Amino acid sequence: MKLKDFPPFASIVVLLAVGVMIGLGIWQLGRHQEKTALIAEYAAVDQDRPPVIFETIADNTEAKLYRPVSGICQTVRSIESGAGTAANGAKGWAHTANCVVGDGLEVPVVLGWTLEPETPSWDGGEFEGILAPGPRIVAEPALAGLGQLARPDPSDLPNNHLAYAGQWFFFALVALVIFALAVRGRAKKRDG
Repeated sequence: MKLKDFPPFASIVVLLAVGVMIGLGIWQLGRHQEKTALIAEYAAVDQDRPPVIFETIADNTEAKLYRPVSGICQTVRSIESGAGTAANGAKGWAHTANCVVGDGLEVPVVLGWTLEPETPSWDGGEFEGILAPGPRIVAEPALAGLGQLARPDPSDLPNNHLAYAGQWFFFALVALVIFALAVRGRAKKRDG
């Protein structure tokens, strides 16, 4: 292939697209490092220290994840059930109360675990637990006579940025290969 075989406009478009894909791959590598550091930071949180009142950190929950919190559920708006894992690893149902705390602030409080899906009865009151992503609070100890849920674990946070980076680099390579094959085919037609 010779330089004249490369169509100028198509070459510029492909090179720009490949540059963008490589840039996105590099950005994902950076995100992977950031997420790894964040997970390590969350894992280092002392979950056995005294809880802080949820309302005092409600405007900055992302920075306070996996810390012990406490509060008072003044009103239970509803209780929902979904898949959950007990502290002993058993699978079953997690029951979450949508609570009003403080000045109308709402937060889900995961009350605990059961093997059966029946919704428990809980009218609110004091709670303690671990602040988990969502944000939601996983009660510790469990409330409403339920079993203890597994503690939120920072290692459960998805960190698939490395795979995304690999995809972007692969897409860039595929684009270059397809373009090279197209240019070669064009040159063969012209020469043949």
